[in-house]
Amino acid sequence: MSSAARFPASPLAELLAAGEDARLELVDGALSGVETSGEHADAQAGVLACVRSSYHRTGGGDRGPGGWWIYVEPTVQLTLREVYRPDLAGWRRERAPNRPTGFPIHLVPDWVCEVLSPGNAPHDLVHKRRVYHAAKVDHYWLVDPMREEVTVMRWNLDGYLILDIAAVEGVLRAPPFPEAALELASLFGK
Repeated sequence: MSSAARFPASPLAELLAAGEDARLELVDGALSGVETSGEHADAQAGVLACVRSSYHRTGGGDRGPGGWWIYVEPTVQLTLREVYRPDLAGWRRERAPNRPTGFPIHLVPDWVCEVLSPGNAPHDLVHKRRVYHAAKVDHYWLVDPMREEVTVMRWNLDGYLILDIAAVEGVLRAPPFPEAALELASLFGK
Protein backbone atom coordinates (compact mmCIF):
# COMPACT_ATOMS: atom_id res chain seq x y z
CA MET A 1 0.00 0.00 0.00
CA SER A 2 1.40 3.40 -0.94
CA SER A 3 1.80 6.16 1.60
CA ALA A 4 -0.70 8.26 -0.38
CA ALA A 5 -3.35 5.59 0.18
CA ARG A 6 -2.66 5.52 3.93
CA PHE A 7 -2.54 9.29 4.35
CA PRO A 8 -5.24 11.13 2.42
CA ALA A 9 -4.41 14.61 1.24
CA SER A 10 -5.31 17.44 3.56
CA PRO A 11 -8.02 19.88 2.41
CA LEU A 12 -5.30 22.52 1.98
CA ALA A 13 -3.27 20.18 -0.22
CA GLU A 14 -6.40 19.39 -2.25
CA LEU A 15 -7.12 23.08 -2.76
CA LEU A 16 -3.56 23.78 -3.85
CA ALA A 17 -3.55 20.76 -6.17
CA ALA A 18 -6.80 21.90 -7.79
CA GLY A 19 -5.02 25.07 -8.94
CA GLU A 20 -5.97 28.70 -9.13
CA ASP A 21 -8.72 28.16 -11.71
CA ALA A 22 -10.72 26.00 -9.28
CA ARG A 23 -13.46 28.00 -7.61
CA LEU A 24 -12.70 26.65 -4.13
CA GLU A 25 -12.04 28.03 -0.67
CA LEU A 26 -10.92 26.48 2.58
CA VAL A 27 -13.37 27.60 5.27
CA ASP A 28 -12.72 26.37 8.82
CA GLY A 29 -10.56 23.58 7.42
CA ALA A 30 -13.15 22.27 4.92
CA LEU A 31 -13.21 22.70 1.14
CA SER A 32 -16.09 24.81 -0.07
CA GLY A 33 -17.20 25.81 -3.56
CA VAL A 34 -17.62 29.47 -4.49
CA GLU A 35 -21.20 30.25 -5.54
CA THR A 36 -22.14 32.95 -8.03
CA SER A 37 -25.24 34.17 -9.83
CA GLY A 38 -26.02 36.82 -12.40
CA GLU A 39 -26.85 39.32 -9.65
CA HIS A 40 -23.60 38.43 -7.88
CA ALA A 41 -21.47 38.84 -11.01
CA ASP A 42 -23.12 42.15 -11.91
CA ALA A 43 -22.61 43.63 -8.43
CA GLN A 44 -18.99 42.42 -8.33
CA ALA A 45 -18.29 43.98 -11.73
CA GLY A 46 -19.94 47.25 -10.66
CA VAL A 47 -17.80 47.64 -7.54
CA LEU A 48 -14.68 46.67 -9.50
CA ALA A 49 -15.34 49.23 -12.25
CA CYS A 50 -15.92 52.01 -9.73
CA VAL A 51 -12.94 51.32 -7.46
CA ARG A 52 -10.28 50.01 -9.82
CA SER A 53 -10.44 52.89 -12.31
CA SER A 54 -9.47 55.45 -9.64
CA TYR A 55 -7.25 53.41 -7.34
CA HIS A 56 -5.45 50.55 -9.15
CA ARG A 57 -2.28 52.37 -10.12
CA THR A 58 0.41 54.56 -8.69
CA GLY A 59 -0.88 57.78 -7.16
CA GLY A 60 -1.89 61.12 -8.56
CA GLY A 61 -3.38 62.49 -11.74
CA ASP A 62 -6.83 63.33 -12.97
CA ARG A 63 -8.08 59.71 -12.88
CA GLY A 64 -8.04 59.52 -9.09
CA PRO A 65 -5.64 59.07 -6.21
CA GLY A 66 -4.29 55.59 -7.07
CA GLY A 67 -2.12 53.88 -4.49
CA TRP A 68 -3.69 50.39 -4.53
CA TRP A 69 -3.52 46.94 -6.06
CA ILE A 70 -7.13 45.84 -6.71
CA TYR A 71 -7.74 42.16 -7.59
CA VAL A 72 -10.75 40.08 -8.63
CA GLU A 73 -11.11 36.78 -6.77
CA PRO A 74 -7.52 36.31 -5.61
CA THR A 75 -6.82 33.23 -3.53
CA VAL A 76 -5.57 34.52 -0.17
CA GLN A 77 -4.27 32.27 2.60
CA LEU A 78 -4.98 33.75 6.02
CA THR A 79 -4.26 30.65 8.16
CA LEU A 80 -3.68 26.93 7.58
CA ARG A 81 -7.46 26.41 7.86
CA GLU A 82 -8.63 29.55 6.06
CA VAL A 83 -7.88 30.13 2.38
CA TYR A 84 -10.41 32.48 0.80
CA ARG A 85 -11.22 33.73 -2.65
CA PRO A 86 -12.83 37.11 -1.86
CA ASP A 87 -14.83 38.68 -4.65
CA LEU A 88 -12.52 41.71 -4.56
CA ALA A 89 -9.43 42.49 -2.52
CA GLY A 90 -7.01 45.37 -2.34
CA TRP A 91 -3.57 46.11 -0.95
CA ARG A 92 -2.21 49.59 -0.31
CA ARG A 93 0.93 50.14 -2.38
CA GLU A 94 2.60 51.87 0.57
CA ARG A 95 2.44 48.52 2.40
CA ALA A 96 2.85 46.33 -0.70
CA PRO A 97 5.08 48.25 -3.11
CA ASN A 98 5.37 45.16 -5.30
CA ARG A 99 2.30 43.51 -6.79
CA PRO A 100 1.04 40.67 -4.54
CA THR A 101 1.74 37.42 -6.37
CA GLY A 102 1.57 33.66 -6.02
CA PHE A 103 -1.01 31.00 -5.38
CA PRO A 104 -2.14 31.47 -2.76
CA ILE A 105 -1.23 35.04 -1.87
CA HIS A 106 0.10 35.16 1.70
CA LEU A 107 -0.10 38.93 2.23
CA VAL A 108 -3.25 39.95 4.11
CA PRO A 109 -5.33 42.46 2.09
CA ASP A 110 -6.13 45.94 3.39
CA TRP A 111 -9.63 45.79 1.88
CA VAL A 112 -11.98 42.91 1.10
CA CYS A 113 -15.34 43.10 -0.63
CA GLU A 114 -17.62 40.06 -0.54
CA VAL A 115 -20.80 39.87 -2.61
CA LEU A 116 -23.43 37.78 -0.87
CA SER A 117 -25.21 34.86 -2.50
CA PRO A 118 -27.83 32.73 -0.72
CA GLY A 119 -25.37 29.85 -0.28
CA ASN A 120 -22.38 31.88 0.92
CA ALA A 121 -24.08 34.54 3.05
CA PRO A 122 -23.66 32.70 6.39
CA HIS A 123 -19.92 32.29 5.76
CA ASP A 124 -19.42 35.91 4.68
CA LEU A 125 -21.59 37.45 7.39
CA VAL A 126 -20.27 35.45 10.34
CA HIS A 127 -17.29 33.13 9.87
CA LYS A 128 -15.27 35.07 7.30
CA ARG A 129 -16.00 38.31 9.12
CA ARG A 130 -14.39 36.87 12.27
CA VAL A 131 -11.40 35.53 10.35
CA TYR A 132 -10.87 38.77 8.42
CA HIS A 133 -11.01 40.64 11.71
CA ALA A 134 -8.49 38.30 13.35
CA ALA A 135 -6.19 38.77 10.33
CA LYS A 136 -6.60 42.57 10.70
CA VAL A 137 -8.10 43.29 7.29
CA ASP A 138 -8.67 47.05 7.71
CA HIS A 139 -11.79 47.41 5.55
CA TYR A 140 -14.57 44.89 4.90
CA TRP A 141 -17.44 45.59 2.53
CA LEU A 142 -20.47 43.36 2.13
CA VAL A 143 -22.57 43.81 -1.01
CA ASP A 144 -26.00 42.21 -0.75
CA PRO A 145 -27.82 42.04 -4.12
CA MET A 146 -30.88 40.40 -2.50
CA ARG A 147 -31.41 43.26 -0.02
CA GLU A 148 -29.89 45.83 -2.39
CA GLU A 149 -27.51 47.29 0.15
CA VAL A 150 -23.81 47.73 0.83
CA THR A 151 -22.38 47.51 4.35
CA VAL A 152 -19.07 49.30 4.88
CA MET A 153 -16.98 48.26 7.90
CA ARG A 154 -13.62 49.24 9.36
CA TRP A 155 -11.41 47.19 11.66
CA ASN A 156 -11.67 48.06 15.34
CA LEU A 157 -10.11 46.24 18.29
CA ASP A 158 -13.46 44.82 19.46
CA GLY A 159 -14.76 43.86 16.01
CA TYR A 160 -15.68 45.55 12.78
CA LEU A 161 -17.26 48.97 13.20
CA ILE A 162 -20.10 49.56 10.74
CA LEU A 163 -19.48 52.91 9.09
CA ASP A 164 -22.39 52.87 6.66
CA ILE A 165 -25.23 50.75 5.35
CA ALA A 166 -26.25 52.21 2.02
CA ALA A 167 -29.44 51.17 0.25
CA VAL A 168 -30.32 51.22 -3.43
CA GLU A 169 -30.88 54.98 -3.58
CA GLY A 170 -28.00 57.40 -3.92
CA VAL A 171 -24.25 57.29 -4.29
CA LEU A 172 -21.85 55.67 -1.84
CA ARG A 173 -18.47 57.24 -1.10
CA ALA A 174 -16.81 55.19 1.60
CA PRO A 175 -13.45 54.38 3.11
CA PRO A 176 -10.97 53.35 1.97
CA PHE A 177 -12.07 54.74 -1.42
CA PRO A 178 -13.79 58.07 -0.68
CA GLU A 179 -13.22 59.43 -4.18
CA ALA A 180 -14.96 56.50 -5.89
CA ALA A 181 -18.66 57.24 -6.39
CA LEU A 182 -20.55 53.94 -6.32
CA GLU A 183 -24.00 54.47 -7.84
CA LEU A 184 -26.14 51.97 -5.96
CA ALA A 185 -29.11 51.88 -8.34
CA SER A 186 -26.78 50.90 -11.19
CA LEU A 187 -24.97 48.41 -8.95
CA PHE A 188 -28.23 46.56 -8.35
CA GLY A 189 -29.50 46.68 -11.93
CA LYS A 190 -31.99 49.52 -11.53
